[in-house]
This record gives sequence, structure tokens and C-alpha cells, in this order.
Amino acid sequence: MSKNKKIEIRGKTKIVFDDTPYVLKPKIRRNHPAMVPYLKSRNFYYFPKILEETDQYIKSEYIEDYDVPGDQKILDLVDLMALLHSKTTHYQEVTEDDYKKIYEDLTQNILYLKTYYEDLATLIESKIYPSPGEYLFIRNISKIFASLSFCEQELKEWYSMVKEKREKRVAILHNNLKLEHFRENETPYFISWDKSKIDLPIFDFYKLYQNHALDYDFNKAFREYERNYPLQKEEKKLLFILLSLPDKITFSKNEYENTWKIGQSIDKLYKSEYFISPYYPKKREEDKT
Repeated sequence: MSKNKKIEIRGKTKIVFDDTPYVLKPKIRRNHPAMVPYLKSRNFYYFPKILEETDQYIKSEYIEDYDVPGDQKILDLVDLMALLHSKTTHYQEVTEDDYKKIYEDLTQNILYLKTYYEDLATLIESKIYPSPGEYLFIRNISKIFASLSFCEQELKEWYSMVKEKREKRVAILHNNLKLEHFRENETPYFISWDKSKIDLPIFDFYKLYQNHALDYDFNKAFREYERNYPLQKEEKKLLFILLSLPDKITFSKNEYENTWKIGQSIDKLYKSEYFISPYYPKKREEDKT
């Protein structure tokens, strides 16, 4: 072991730059190491090797990250995400209640947001002198309600498509995708698999979008993803609903923070509309007339 080793701490993770650098993480859950043999059996090897494992921690190899432009890196990431999904896809039996729960949970969320924003708009409109953040919010409230109406209608159509189905397509999800959890080396890798699970493939793309919606061109990224892993019609519809749901905007005492947060939320709604609009050409024509 080198006497001059350097230790870098990132949250609960330690990166030890020894003669052979390695990563030391507390063992939060057991399913990631147990998932490794399955990933290998599916010929998916794009994760750090586990060097040592105890009841308290996991020691794994350190993967150095090459300097790659962000726009290219996001495309490389979705390529690897599509490979993960295609390698691990299988079908699970479901009952009517499984899809019904998704429908009811999303319906309740939409109704909650509608009521929340109606009350918030009423409160702000009653003020003689709204703050800059409140003014920005009121100017864009119609966009928020339009997005909620779109989600409400699309959700009904989605449920009519799936309520008679008795199986669903699932895959292993990384479940925490962002650029900092992707390494470009001689081989690409996903790191930080602590939240990995088996679920609908669209949730990986959704998490990635939530983390980087305003940073990159997701139209191109989505085309790249579907080129390697085409989504089923009902999967795509559910994904578009999730992407179109407005964030819950809360106000703090920091006016700069309020204005920035509202601007980000509204920008994301417009970005999502731009992203999904090519898949709704008929609706776009109706909106023009």
C-alpha cells in the first residue's frame, strides 16, 4: 500500500487513490451484489468489479472517467441503458389491480396538483403587489393547467390500453441515472447501483430526464434509445404522461430562489412539450386551428 495514498470523500463513499485505486461504500442493501451474477448471466458486464464484500461495506474497483462532451456522453449513456434493458427484459404476470394502482396513484397526484395550483393562484391573484416569483407563476399558470389536463386525458387512454393486459415487460433498472453515475473509459460503465431494481424500463429514462431535462437534447437521446430498445405503445404513453407532470412549486422566503425554481419548472414543461409533440402530430394541428 502506498504511504502517500489520497482519500476523497463523496457523501458516504470513499475513493482511495492507492497504487490501485478503489471505491469503498457502506453496504446499504443486499440486492446489488446479488444482482451481479444475473447481469453476468445476461452478458452485461458494464459495472465496477466487486473486490471485497462484508456485512458493512462493498469495496469495488475505481473507474476513471474520460473527458467526453456532455451531448455525446448523454447519447452514450442511453446506448448503455438500452443495452441493460434489452439484455435483462422479461415479462411478469400482473393482475388488474397492478395497472389499476398506477392509474389511481397518478390520478390522485393530478387531482392534488390541480387543487394545489388553483388555491395558490387564488391566493396570489388576491394580492395587490405580488412578488416577482408570484408574478412569473401567474403569467404561466395556464401552461401548468394545460399540462395537467393533457396528463389527465392521456392517463385515461393509457388505462384503457392496459387494463385487460395480464403481463408487463420489465427489466433491471439502474434507477438512479445521471451523468455522474456513468463512466466513459475503454468500456462504458454504470456506477452507484445502490437503488437498482426490476421494474418498467421507462422509469430509467424518466429518472435521467428528471436529472438533466434542461441540460441536453433529449429528442435525439430518445431516438437513440428507441433505436436500440423500441418502447411499446402503452409504455411510451405512460412515459410521456410522467414527463408532462408539473413539479409541485413551493415558495420560500428567498425570492431569488423562488423565481429561479419557478423558471426552471416552467422551462421544463415547455421542454417536455417540445420533446413529445412529434408523437402527437394530430394534436398539434388541432391546436393551430
